[in-house]
Amino acid sequence: MPACVPARATDSTRPKHVHQPHSPPPPRRFRVAGADLSASLAVFLIALPLSLGIALATGAPLQSGLVAAAVGGLVAGRFGGCPLQVSGPAAGLTVVTADLIHRYGWRTTCAITILAGLAQLVLGCLHVSRTALAVSPAIVHGMLAGIGVTIAVAQLHIVLGGTPQSAVLDNFRALPAQLARLDPAAVWTSALTLALLLVWPRLPGRTGQFLRRVPAALVAVAAATATASLAGLSLPKVDLPSWHSHALAGLPEGPALGLAAAVLTITLVCSVQSLLGAVAVDKLAAGRRPHPGRSDLNRELLGQGAANIASGALGGLPIAGVAVRSSANVRSGAVSRNSTMLHGVWVVVAALLMVPVLELIPLASLAALVMAVGIQMVSLHHIRTVTRHREVLVYVVTTLGVVFVGVLQGVTLGVATAVAVALHRLTRTRITHEKRKGVHHVRVRGQLTFLAVPRLSRTLHLVPAGADAVVELDGSFMDHAAYESLQDWQRTHLAQGGTVAVTGRAGMPIAVPMLNSPAPKGGREATEASACRCRPWTPWRNHQCERAPTAQPGGHPGASAGGSGPSRQQLAYGISAFHRNTAPLVRGELARLAREGQRPSQLFLTCADSRLVTSMITSSGPGDLFVVRNVGNLVPAPGAECGDDSVAAAIEYAVDVLKVRSITVCGHSGCGAMQALLTTEPGGAQTPLERWLRHGVPSLERMADEERPWARIAGRDPADVVEQLCLTNVVQQLEHLRAHEPVARALGEGALELHGMYFHVGEAQAYLLTASEEGDVFGRVGAAEDLHSPA
Repeated sequence: MPACVPARATDSTRPKHVHQPHSPPPPRRFRVAGADLSASLAVFLIALPLSLGIALATGAPLQSGLVAAAVGGLVAGRFGGCPLQVSGPAAGLTVVTADLIHRYGWRTTCAITILAGLAQLVLGCLHVSRTALAVSPAIVHGMLAGIGVTIAVAQLHIVLGGTPQSAVLDNFRALPAQLARLDPAAVWTSALTLALLLVWPRLPGRTGQFLRRVPAALVAVAAATATASLAGLSLPKVDLPSWHSHALAGLPEGPALGLAAAVLTITLVCSVQSLLGAVAVDKLAAGRRPHPGRSDLNRELLGQGAANIASGALGGLPIAGVAVRSSANVRSGAVSRNSTMLHGVWVVVAALLMVPVLELIPLASLAALVMAVGIQMVSLHHIRTVTRHREVLVYVVTTLGVVFVGVLQGVTLGVATAVAVALHRLTRTRITHEKRKGVHHVRVRGQLTFLAVPRLSRTLHLVPAGADAVVELDGSFMDHAAYESLQDWQRTHLAQGGTVAVTGRAGMPIAVPMLNSPAPKGGREATEASACRCRPWTPWRNHQCERAPTAQPGGHPGASAGGSGPSRQQLAYGISAFHRNTAPLVRGELARLAREGQRPSQLFLTCADSRLVTSMITSSGPGDLFVVRNVGNLVPAPGAECGDDSVAAAIEYAVDVLKVRSITVCGHSGCGAMQALLTTEPGGAQTPLERWLRHGVPSLERMADEERPWARIAGRDPADVVEQLCLTNVVQQLEHLRAHEPVARALGEGALELHGMYFHVGEAQAYLLTASEEGDVFGRVGAAEDLHSPA
């Protein structure tokens, strides 16, 4: 029997632990990973004060916040479709719940929560979860901003020592009178809470990095509680009555139309927030190992429905996915839904055993905590995003509608505004005609629909018969009526001896096929070849139209340079695709560069890793970057015995001859050179690779220096020691650069900038180095303002 084919196990040779088919399966044991246990504790410490604060903000019994937190962890965590999302009482539901309690009372509000949960179950069974993602982000962010403003204004009264009103406008009107009679003890307690919430996440250094593991919300509330108790301040505190008197759900009482609207509102807000939260958690957990997998949104809707039914029946607040707790869960290293469920267990334990401790918390501290959450819901990042996408009107209308009218009404106004803006954009199409150098240019800016066909036809007929014409379609949509109109004119103009070039934005050619046009020479094969397009920026193996054939008989990977092995054929197919698709677009620019010579603005020094495509990740073209690549993106220090002056020669040539204005050192995730640097033993005979990697030893020493704060990515710690070394290596190589004489001279003259960059391959995300008081921080690049941060 060949050695590569395993022999079939017999009863005598089969291992004892393998069960026979007729044997009962072994009992499954519930096991919790250490990462899940620590993550559950971190989420619990955040959830406990926030749940009490949200219950306080809604005017519900304080136990209801604990009930919702426990049910959200146990029920939604067990049955939901997003394993790492943590559900519970959400700040986004505060205004809605407070209004329901004011109108219908607590028992009816619990009944509404149950009905909303049933509605979520129906929606989950109908598999409509993806429909919720069609809601414009401007509406969602506007809704959250409006809720945040409402929360902040209401809680400000408690912070000042007063009592909030039920309506937003009443709270605004009462603010001057409340300021006149503020309670100094409440103000000082709230100020201490807010100060710790602001300062704690920004503690510098290694000690700060260790202390930041304790949630800021817990630290702020605990410190305010301890200070108030030690100082003997007379303040209203948390009051948790006996669980025997806890109010449960009752039969809904009130007008049927009002109750239906309330159920619809709770269902809408809970579902949209939870589904968008699940998508956000997927993005946050992308690239992690182990990865729990992509969320099942329909199952998530079913889990949220079951949780709301249970929470309402037990006298808890409405439940939705909570971004703060979910992000803490992911960043704490959770690997499964066990962390979410365990956090619910800790809430139950706290609700039963920690009542005397919880009753020491001042209400002013909880109000300050919730007010801070409300302020954070008005995100400047979201405002910049909607402004950049020209949806600020939708955002503002939704926000003001939620603040002054109500959540459901505000969202309805936002949807109506979004539809109106879309229709306005659809009908606002600019069509211009001009003649330049004998060529008639017709430019269409905006969406080309049947509404613009009359103007398009009039403009096209301004082009004389037999003339050369270029039609530029600067938009993202063209309906069938506009397509046929353009096609008919194109056929007529070509028949009259003219020429037509149809281009997209920035002159990129696009195809508008002709009806009944003759096939090109070569028949069907030529037609298929001319229609062939390979997907851009993908490896050869992903090309859809051509695949390199397998090796010919007798061929092998080590074929000579003149052979026709698979690698040569792959290269030939790639060159062929370039000649066919890319060369016509860049030939003019390359001809200009050939005449004028190269004038790159940057020297880009990066690793030789095949996954780094410099022109792709920088969106650069010919003549932009002077690129130097080596193993580990290393810059030997001046005077180092390296046996290779190529890097120093490139630096000298780029700075002194090409006069580049900046130099960028770019590292990347999963760098094999950094992994080798960590595992290579010093001494002994060295290979060429080991001799080269000794230029990375200063990076190892920098990372081990306890006096230096670690380089890190903004918002998270390095995934492992390899990523930590990759980040540190970029910073260290920048120091080596500064020591080179041409670089030092140009920096002194103000003619040169140095930049550090880190590219995460799995996330396809670039980060730029920014020097700050917290050390070397790599910030995510996602907006125009992120691009100006020299190291």
